[in-house]
Amino acid sequence: MAMIQCISPVDGSVYAERAALSFDAAKDVVARARKAQKAWAKRPLEERVQLVLKGAARLNEMSDVVVPELAWQMGRPIKYGGEYKGFNERSNYVASIAADALAPVVIEESDRFERRIEREAHGVVFVVAPWNYPYMTAINTIAPALMAGNTVVLKHASQTLLVGERLVQAFIEAGVPEDVFQNVFLDHQTTSALIAAGSFNFVNFTGSVEGGRSMERAAAGTFTGLGLELGGKDPGYVMEDADLEAAVDTLMDGATYNSGQCCCGIERIYVHESLYDAFVEKSVAWVSNYKLGNPLDPETSLGPMANKRFAKVVREQIADAVSKGAKALVDPKLFPQDDGGAYLAPQVLVDVDHSMAFMREETFGPAVGIMKVKSDEEALALMNDSQYGLTASLWTKDAERAARLGREIETGTVFMNRADYLDPALCWTGVKETGRGGSLSIIGFQNLTRPKSFHLKKVTA
Repeated sequence: MAMIQCISPVDGSVYAERAALSFDAAKDVVARARKAQKAWAKRPLEERVQLVLKGAARLNEMSDVVVPELAWQMGRPIKYGGEYKGFNERSNYVASIAADALAPVVIEESDRFERRIEREAHGVVFVVAPWNYPYMTAINTIAPALMAGNTVVLKHASQTLLVGERLVQAFIEAGVPEDVFQNVFLDHQTTSALIAAGSFNFVNFTGSVEGGRSMERAAAGTFTGLGLELGGKDPGYVMEDADLEAAVDTLMDGATYNSGQCCCGIERIYVHESLYDAFVEKSVAWVSNYKLGNPLDPETSLGPMANKRFAKVVREQIADAVSKGAKALVDPKLFPQDDGGAYLAPQVLVDVDHSMAFMREETFGPAVGIMKVKSDEEALALMNDSQYGLTASLWTKDAERAARLGREIETGTVFMNRADYLDPALCWTGVKETGRGGSLSIIGFQNLTRPKSFHLKKVTA
């Protein structure tokens, strides 16, 4: 029997392991989900919404277990208290718009015709969730999918092996029927085989570009709907009229929080020449204040990366950039806890350019490159010189200028004077190799349902 393991970045130990389901056992899970779906969808919408909110509330009650578990599984310091703020904000918001988002579009309601478009649940939704924000990324789909009348099968990354169990435990204890929301442990081969067999009506995947390609290949010919949120290399652009202190504070946090392991983390920054020197100096000082260490220590503000192989990629990118002329400005002596493994010091690089993988490939670690620019045109060309497009962060006092530039940036979300945030009222979406589809907002509900048209001609005397 194949075992799936979570190797803790805290000390390299096997923190948790679970047996992977066989294909037949996994098919049984899907069959139960499919059998339960019709009855779940027939429940009043408000009843489904309230059960999901009760599930979220129950998870909040489990924080004493959830927060240290997260530290052990993926390294986020307990100082930050888990993901409850974003988790609750997203759950509550989709609950507040569910009735409007799923309401029929009435074209005609007369004595002769009823014509309307209704939203109908897809059926069984498969959520394949990542380890970096394992609760928040999962709830983006779980909450609206269940509210809309789908049943959900959840598979979590091996690095956060226990998260799916905790989510399902909370929702079942809150009253969601067992077969309506189920957690599974699957290897990649069985996951692909299930999708290829047309087991699901919709699949939402958050992860790597290669993982997204595997999902598309598995779904080929099945006509299964896919939502894909993949890689990112999100830029920041600091214009000459920016609030310098605010830009440094937000962009450096966006580049290094969670050890830089954020889908919409800031990975490259372009600064107008008039502010460049000051921005770089302040950024290095900001990053140097981190306390790298054991995430279970309340004083630790920067934990290990989730796995030593992830840290290896960051070190290799930095070394390659330095070999090509980049300068690393953060003194490694400030971070003696950097062990060459999962514990990795933050870093700021200058004298970088787009010939370096560090400025082109996803880094997903606590390191960022800063380049000097002379104009909006130069910054725009550099921001668009990427195969990814999730968010872009613009820093200026001129909202009209930001909107004008934003329309030219190949990205899913344009921020002005903020970064690294997911607004549940807006569609979370990406372009190019960042993926396709969109979650949250009214559009998220539309993606988790299908339209059904009713054209009813009334018999008249």
